[in-house]
Amino acid sequence: MTEDSPLCRVDAALTATWPAAQTEALGPLTLRRSQGGGSRVTAATLTGNIPPSPDVLERAEHIMRNWGQPPRFRIGAAQARFDAMLSARGYTAHDPTLFYSAPTAELAIEPPRLATFDIWPPLAIQIDIWSEAGIGPERIAVMDRAPSPRTALLGRANDHPAATAFLAAHDGTAMIHALEVRPAHRRRGVARHLMSHSALWAMRNDCHTLALAVTEANVGARAFYDGLGMTVTGRYHYRKGTVDARDARNRAEPAASGSSAG
Repeated sequence: MTEDSPLCRVDAALTATWPAAQTEALGPLTLRRSQGGGSRVTAATLTGNIPPSPDVLERAEHIMRNWGQPPRFRIGAAQARFDAMLSARGYTAHDPTLFYSAPTAELAIEPPRLATFDIWPPLAIQIDIWSEAGIGPERIAVMDRAPSPRTALLGRANDHPAATAFLAAHDGTAMIHALEVRPAHRRRGVARHLMSHSALWAMRNDCHTLALAVTEANVGARAFYDGLGMTVTGRYHYRKGTVDARDARNRAEPAASGSSAG
């Protein structure tokens, strides 16, 4: 993955627009610390595709455990050797995720009048919509610490607040996070209007690309983004270890075979 590749730009935008509370560099690893907020702000990442030494990995695990976080890493598709290294240490894989992206000009269609707004800071009703979807104060705190330009989108349907999303820009890419539509207003075009507004906002903020990350398991959302003409730019998944270092050692060491006779 070269620094100017589409995947590299989207990956950098993900990190910049959904930032951890604290980061720490350790060799080729970047560790992330946050009080909640999900895997994106607590998972460490590897720069490049060459795995760290066992000593560096053990040091990283020690630091994350001291933070009260289970060791967790976000693994890109090209990092198979590191993925195998973590698997051999007993790490479990979870949440395979896809990057979707599209040129902003292809999505920038003016939504109906009064159908969408961009507002910062978000209104109480937007906080409520997120809360109804399980997006609580920890993730709102992530939005608060994201650098500008950023905004919160509000979508309306039948004169009622119906949807919200968070949008922030980094180096020519606008990244959408936490897009939520209230169940009663789904399949009414609200999400499509928010995506159109996102593209228009992105263009006003000198962004040529609109991007987002969605889990592979979210089939409905993937079908929606496919229908918009967005394309899969890349993928990643997580590997999670245990909080207890003794458990990790036990899982990494195979049991002795055979039996002893006395």
